[in-house]
Amino acid sequence: YLARQPSLRAVLQDPRGCEGLTGLVEEQVRVCQRQVEAMDAVKHGAELAVEECQHQFHSRRWNCSTLQGLQVFGKVAIQGTRESAFIHAISAAALAFAVARACSRGELEKCGCDHKIRGVSPEGFQWSGCSDNLRYGIAFSQAFIDNPERSHSVSSSQALMNLHNNEAGRKALLAHMKVECKCHGVSGSCEVRTCWKVMPTFRKVGNVLKEKFEGATEVHLKWVGSRKLLVPKNSRFKPYTAHDLVYLLASPDFCDQDSSRGVFGTSGRQCNRTSPAMDGCELLCCGRGFRTAQAEVVERCSCKFRWCCAVKCKQCRHLVEVHSCR
Repeated sequence: YLARQPSLRAVLQDPRGCEGLTGLVEEQVRVCQRQVEAMDAVKHGAELAVEECQHQFHSRRWNCSTLQGLQVFGKVAIQGTRESAFIHAISAAALAFAVARACSRGELEKCGCDHKIRGVSPEGFQWSGCSDNLRYGIAFSQAFIDNPERSHSVSSSQALMNLHNNEAGRKALLAHMKVECKCHGVSGSCEVRTCWKVMPTFRKVGNVLKEKFEGATEVHLKWVGSRKLLVPKNSRFKPYTAHDLVYLLASPDFCDQDSSRGVFGTSGRQCNRTSPAMDGCELLCCGRGFRTAQAEVVERCSCKFRWCCAVKCKQCRHLVEVHSCR
């Protein structure tokens, strides 16, 4: 919902400030009050999550469609399906990513670069430069995103599922941190090498979590000793790890429209007539068939390099076939 707001500045300048942000639970309001300056990064993280979700699922029956209003993803986000698992994981990762990036850019007073990464590495290079402060971003994400679940009964299956998937999203970010280095020395030699840690691109995180979505484990709540835990529904499946996504309920087929659940169906969606995958007309259209129409496409063509330094192109128009689900 924060991702859909034009700006948070006007709301946060109001005397009620953080209390005026619709949809936040009490503990989230307190986090906001302690760190008002971080709320722009929170909004950016929310935008990043929606954008990445829609990129990863653009050719699926459920394409991460959004609704107007407080429940942006409709009931899809709260029904315990693998789609809900992905939404929670990508949102937790995106918030950690956005806050850590804001720290490194010097946009937040309470954090900066991660200066705890110092000294000489086992490989012999010197840790220096501005390492992304992912530890701060993760701590902020845990405080802000996990609290709505912890404010409910932590022993409920839905709360345990959401908390697990939130952490799996953050771990996808943490597991793919990269090392960047710079050489120092006479005439370009590398007598001394200084290095720092940077986060992966968020597209990389989205790709990793999409793979986790495909291999997510169906679980159910079970007493193990004195604790309630989520265990695989099928005992023959291997135990899931902290990096995997888990879900409680099988997904609907998403073929038919049900706006109250955030399901728009696939009628009218463009499909690929020759693809056997989920974007193919057979699967995407749920067996209803498809319509074919002609569409005019305008593209740059006959491009020539002119000295110096421009590329001149013509505009070419041609007709293509477009297929859409009935």
